[in-house]
Amino acid sequence: MEKKITALPGDGIGPEIVSSAVQVLQAIAQKYNHTFHIAVGAIGGAAIDQFNDPLPQETIDLCEASDAILLGAVGGPKWDNNPSDLRPEKGLLRIRKHFDLFSNLRPVQAIPSMLHSSPLKEENVKDVDLLIVRELTGGLYFGERNRDEENAYDTLTYSRKEIERIVDNAFQLARLRNKRLTSVDKANVLDTSRLWRQIVEEKKADYPDVEVEHSLVDSTAMKLITNPASYDVIVTENMFGDILSDEASVITGSLGVLPSASMRGDNFGLYEPVHGSAPDIAGQGIANPAATILSAAMLLQYTFELSDEAKEIEQAVARVFEQGFFTGDMAAKGTAALSTDEWTEKVIAEINPSYVPDTLANLL
Repeated sequence: MEKKITALPGDGIGPEIVSSAVQVLQAIAQKYNHTFHIAVGAIGGAAIDQFNDPLPQETIDLCEASDAILLGAVGGPKWDNNPSDLRPEKGLLRIRKHFDLFSNLRPVQAIPSMLHSSPLKEENVKDVDLLIVRELTGGLYFGERNRDEENAYDTLTYSRKEIERIVDNAFQLARLRNKRLTSVDKANVLDTSRLWRQIVEEKKADYPDVEVEHSLVDSTAMKLITNPASYDVIVTENMFGDILSDEASVITGSLGVLPSASMRGDNFGLYEPVHGSAPDIAGQGIANPAATILSAAMLLQYTFELSDEAKEIEQAVARVFEQGFFTGDMAAKGTAALSTDEWTEKVIAEINPSYVPDTLANLL
C-alpha cells in the first residue's frame, strides 16, 4: 500500500510526539511493505509565527493532497494575548470545518498496568472499553452568537442531515464492536435533542442488530463515573460530547494514553492525542508519545483499513506498559522514567526490531 500523510507537529511537545508516531508508522511500513509518504505542515502558534495565520493555505494544500492528517497539539501562553483570529486554536477549528470532519472518535480503554492510577475504584475500571462518537461541526459552538455589556446569546441549531450522518456513523461503529449504542441527549428540555432522539429512533430500523438506548446527558455523566464499563458506543452532539469525553478521559488515569480521530464520510481523518501542547515541558525530551502513537494506530485502522497493523501498534504499546516502562508523567514515584525517544524505541522494538530510522522523523 502507498499512502500520503500530512504531519502537523504544531506547538509545545507536538514536534516530539509526532516524531515518535512517524517513526512507529515507518517501522510498520517497513515490516508490512507499505510506503507512507509524509509531508510536514504548520498549524497553530507555529504557523502564526511563520505565516501570521494559524492555518495557512500551504497547510491546507498539503492536507488536500494527502490521505490522512496526523496532528500533535496546538496552543500555549505565548499566543494568549493575540487577537481571536490569531489564536492557535483557531487553526484547529478551521481545519475541522474546512475538511468537514464531523465525527470525533474518542476511545477510552482500561490499561491493566495503570489501573492503580485511575481515580475510580479498580473494579469499576478494569473492564472499560468504550467509544464516544461526538458530532464535531454543528451545534452550539458553531451557531450565531452575540454579546454586549448586558446580554449575550449563543444559538444551538442542528439540521436533520447533520444528525443523520453522525447517527449513521455511530451505528456503523457499534456494528464493528459489541453492537450496543447509547444515544445521549437532553430531550426533556431541548427541541434539538427531541429531533436528535426522533432520528435515532428512525435510524435504528436500519440497524436491527444493534441494541439502542437513550440517555439524558446528566444521568450519563453520573453513570460514566459509577459504571463506565456498561457503555460500548456513545453518540451525542457537540457540546455534550466535549464535556463527556473530557470526563471519560480521567477513567484510565492519564491523558497521555488517549488518542482521537476526527473524520468525514469518506474516512478521511485527522488524528491527534487528546492532551494539550504542554509547553512547560517542551524540548526536554520527556513528553509521553503514547497517545499520539495510538492515534497513528487509529489512522491505520479507520482511514487506511489496515486492521492488523493497527492492532500490532496497540499491542506493542500495551506490552511496553506491562513490562513496566513509562515516561515521567506515568512512572510510579521512585521508579526510573524513560525519555520520549527511549520509550518510543521500546515500542518500535516490539513491532519491528530491524527498523532503520527514517530521517524525516528527525526533521519534525
